[in-house]
Amino acid sequence: MSGLGPRARLAVLTVILLTAAGGAGGYIWRIRQHQPTPPGAATVAPARADLAAVRAAPHVVFRNTAVGADYGRVVMVPLAEPAAPRAVTPATCDRVYATRDVGVCVAADRGLVTTSRAYLLGPDWAPRRDLPVVGLPSRARLSRDGSLVATTTFVHGDSYATPGRFSTRTVVTRVNGEVVGDLEQFDLVVDGDVVTAVDRNLWGVTFADDDRFYATAASGGTTWLVEGSLAARRVTALREDVECPSLSPDGTRLAFKRRGDLPAGRWRLAVYDLASGTETRLAETRSVDDQVEWLDDRTVIYGLPRGRPGTASSDVWSVPADGRGTPVLLITDAWSPAVVR
Repeated sequence: MSGLGPRARLAVLTVILLTAAGGAGGYIWRIRQHQPTPPGAATVAPARADLAAVRAAPHVVFRNTAVGADYGRVVMVPLAEPAAPRAVTPATCDRVYATRDVGVCVAADRGLVTTSRAYLLGPDWAPRRDLPVVGLPSRARLSRDGSLVATTTFVHGDSYATPGRFSTRTVVTRVNGEVVGDLEQFDLVVDGDVVTAVDRNLWGVTFADDDRFYATAASGGTTWLVEGSLAARRVTALREDVECPSLSPDGTRLAFKRRGDLPAGRWRLAVYDLASGTETRLAETRSVDDQVEWLDDRTVIYGLPRGRPGTASSDVWSVPADGRGTPVLLITDAWSPAVVR
């Protein structure tokens, strides 16, 4: 180009750069066309269901984990037809739970500094009231009448895998915004003695009524199933090696995860009969790190990551609560299920 003037040389250089960019763009497009479809992405019904119609009947609310524009959105499907097209709400959450009239959403804002937000969702699925929360989102539950909400976040550490190396904060709030209490401030009673150790943690609330609840307490590397009273501001240990309990619809049993003799970071599901004290291991042999939900009085459902833990996609599975049968894939590309009757 030595014989060309400055403007001519600039024009030739521009053509070369545009040609190179076009070739690179075409190459990237061809590569993407030949990449495999993300696992589970093709299994989701492509059509959207009408939100009001799905909500009018019993349904399952959950976090959508299908790769695409609706990833992370709160969606719902009919309870009678979990594979049906999904009704998509405007809410985006890491954890979600819902009753007929209200929902709770816990979400992390992962910027330069990760922060969390927890808020109540109104009937239109828009934020209605912020809830007090710090740390990374972990668990969220509502009482059956929708009057109480419990949120659990990690204040230090990022998982329950290693006992003693995490710190949680669990706060119970009324839906009108009144804070009922931080469970860390409640008395923890084990074998008649109040545990005052600084490493106490409480998480995984499931409500029995407007005062009584069950949860997990931990201290000194031991976890307990505890029964608590909001009015008395006290939780009492019932048995060891129980995490993230969930009360059955008829109020007679608790489903939970337990470590037993498994390595740290692995759990098996079990059901505990409150009247007889009988514990039944469920047929799910994979490790489940979730607070399970009851599909009905005979079946529990729970989220499992697809592939190794921490992957973006997950599914909701079901298994009989009596220890028989085998796990069944209930909803693909789903997480954090709540059954609304």
